[in-house]
Formats: sequence, structure tokens, C-alpha cells
Amino acid sequence: MKLISEINMKPLNIKGKDLKQIGYSQGKAIGLALEALENNPFNKTRRQVLTQLKKVLNSPEDFINDKIFSSLAEELLKPKEDPNKGLRSTHDSYKVYGADQIEKGAMDQMDIAMRLPVTVGGALMPDAHQGYGLPIGGVLAARNAVIPYGVGVDIGCRMCLSIYDLPETAFIGKEKIFKNELVAATKFGAGKGFEGKERADHEVLEKTEFNMIPFVRNLRQKAYEQLGSSGGGNHFVEWGIIEMLEDNKELNIPKGRYVALLSHSGSRGFGATVAAHYTKLAKELCHLPKEAVNLAYLSLDSAEGQEYWMAMNLAGDYASACHQVIHDRITKGIGGNLLARVENHHNFAWKEMWNGEEVIVHRKGATPASKDTLGIIPGSMTAPGFLVRGKGNESSINSASHGAGRQMSRTQAIKTITREEMRNVLKEHDVTLIGAGLDEAPMAYKDINMVMNAQTDLVDVIAKFTPKIVRMADDGSRED
Repeated sequence: MKLISEINMKPLNIKGKDLKQIGYSQGKAIGLALEALENNPFNKTRRQVLTQLKKVLNSPEDFINDKIFSSLAEELLKPKEDPNKGLRSTHDSYKVYGADQIEKGAMDQMDIAMRLPVTVGGALMPDAHQGYGLPIGGVLAARNAVIPYGVGVDIGCRMCLSIYDLPETAFIGKEKIFKNELVAATKFGAGKGFEGKERADHEVLEKTEFNMIPFVRNLRQKAYEQLGSSGGGNHFVEWGIIEMLEDNKELNIPKGRYVALLSHSGSRGFGATVAAHYTKLAKELCHLPKEAVNLAYLSLDSAEGQEYWMAMNLAGDYASACHQVIHDRITKGIGGNLLARVENHHNFAWKEMWNGEEVIVHRKGATPASKDTLGIIPGSMTAPGFLVRGKGNESSINSASHGAGRQMSRTQAIKTITREEMRNVLKEHDVTLIGAGLDEAPMAYKDINMVMNAQTDLVDVIAKFTPKIVRMADDGSRED
């Protein structure tokens, strides 16, 4: 069908709103229609062109071979997507622990996550607060699918605890020695890493996965540079005293008080880049309504899903290696003998059996707490942390909190907490702080004792850790 034979340079001044008035929906079709008008000057009036565009909208099959409107016709002939694609109209119930301590925004996010077609179960931990997609402190079980933002940006972020054969008395009066070793062996801050001879080596850098995915291969150098560093935000390395409340058979440590080292950090720039790449890819492949866009998922039957799964597990191994480097350096510096080391990760997805079927359990800021599994739940820089033993509670999908959880946003904390207030709290609890911004002030966090009281059905406490010297990013910067 021939539509144009002459050229008239007079502008038609047709806008997107004009196309909406004749029946076009917001989306790619409007862009293609405007592009056709811009690239093909018409010898028709504005009304005639709008009439022609209306014909294309009503009968796109008649214009599939048209030299001007073929692309528009192809777009209009594509199957229309349901705006609620991927979301069920209602969600199943899920268990909430410490509901009176959890903000509405986190609850709303969990409600949406429970409406995904791949969701088979969920739970909200007592430290939960609003995040991106799945709330921090959210646990979601999915069927044969993984949600990159359900894992989180800092893939494999974890806790690591080293307990030494040094009694509490070996620390008292020698704090300066422990502080110097802590500063010498750690590096903090977004984007920070090591150079030259400072760099550590670890077998994780030789894993074949680095060469199996082209995208990941390009990140190996960054991983090498940042190995053994801790980033920013709420990441820390700290000295403290751990009190074993009972003779512990799992760790072979008698009841008593010992010097201990506790760290919290993840997969650094490597993991953050992996998360950003596959989240973008998931959004391109999985079209969800606006309120659920950050819950875009990848099927584990797809090449993209398998790629992410491999990259996620590599990032988790890398995060563990970072903690090993940090703890080994500091252990060497103080000369103490290691009695036991316990670590657990959050911001991860696991294949687990739950309610009789294999599911993908996303724990975004939640600690694995299956039967007899050991884990660490920290407080704040002045509040105690706890070494716990999981009870394997099915209602929580074998999970517990990963910390105290924020009660103030970073922005709110910076605006409302003063340096003097922060100094007074540190002095009151006899804590030496190196670095950290006001966004990490103890007052920005929930009461860890209230959080622990809300999850007595999930874990048993076997030891209590009291912070003494805390090292964080100098500027309180967030992870890169």
C-alpha cells in the first residue's frame, strides 16, 4: 500500500498525548509512531495523518509490509501483556516475628513478594526493615527460580567469628596492641583495595567459574585487588570478649570468657557488579508491574538463571575468602592460638527441602537456622552479639535474624544524631571506635535484646559477644 509520494516539510506537531487520544497505549508503540513521523515528512494534513495512524492501530495486519509503518505494525501485533503478569491477586499467609518492631514498608514489600507466581512460602524476621524488592530480614522460598534482588546487592555478606585461647585478662591493659593489629590488617571504604605486596592470594581466585562466564572473567582483577578488604556501610571488624555460657561440645570450648574477633562484610565490588548485571537482565526478561519490578526473577531452567546461580555461589565463596584473609592476618599478628572459627552468610539463595519439595530459599539479611546449625547474630557497635544454635523451625523456613536491624534510615540518623551523643554512648559502653559515620550510630539500630526475645522459637543462645574495639569505614561510606 503506497501512502506517501510527495514531500511537505511543514511540521505536523503530533505528540504522544495526541496518540493517546486516538487510542494508543503508553509504551513502545507510541515511540515507534513518533519515530515514523519524524523520519518520513508527509504531504498530508495533521488530521489526515492522525486518521492514518488510527487505521494502523485498528488494523496493524494491513501495514505489516508498509515501508513507513511496518515496525509500528509489528509492535501492535505482539501479544498484549497482562499488566498484572507474574502477580497473584492475593498472597498466602506468612509468619512474622516481632511484628510490633517492623515498619509497614517492610510488610508491604513482603506482601508483594508473596504474590509472585514462583513463591511457595515466606517469613519475616524481627530485624526486618524496608529494602529494594525483598525487605531486609525477608525470607522467601521460590519454586525453580532465583531473584537477584531477593539475594541482595552484597552477595554472600556474612559473619565470621574467631575465638582464641586468650582469656579476658590477656586483653585488659593491652588494648593498644590489639587496636594496632586491627588497623594494620584491615582496609575499609567503598572501592578500596590493596596494592602490590599488600595483596593477598587465595585459592578462590583460581576457581574455574571465573573462566566459565565471560562477564565474570572481567571481574577477576577487581576481586584480586579487594580480597581481604571490608568495604563500607555497616561492615566491621571488631575485637571483643565472648562469654561461653556452657561447655560447648561442637566447638570443644569450656565455659568461660575469651578474646574473640568478629567481622561482617561480603563480596565487595565483585559481588555488587554481579548483582547489578543480573538484576538488569532479570528485569529485561521478567516483566512485572511497577510495584514488583525489583523482584524480577530468573528461571533455573534458563541459561541466564544458571549463569547467575554460578556467579552467586562464586561471590559467596569469595566473601568467605575475604574473611579468612582478614582473620588469618590478625591471628598471625597477635600470636594467639585459634580455638574455633564460626561463620555464616546471609544475602544468598540456597537449594533446600521445605514442606516436602526442593525450593530456592532466599535469605536477604537472614541467618540460616536449621537444626543444630551455628550462626552469629550481631547487635550494634555497643550492643552484644550472640553465637546461636538453630532450632530448625519450619515456620521461619529454618531462618533467624541477621542482626538488630535498623530503626532509622541512614539519612534520618545523620540528621538526628550528633557526634557528641555518639561519643557519650561509646564511652558509656567502654567501646573504642575507629571510623564509622553517624549513619552507623548505635541509636540507629533496634534493641538487639528485643529482637532476640522475638525469636526464641528459632535459636538457642550459646555465647554472648561484647564489642570492645570496633573498626569501620572512615567515612561511613556504603558498599560499592
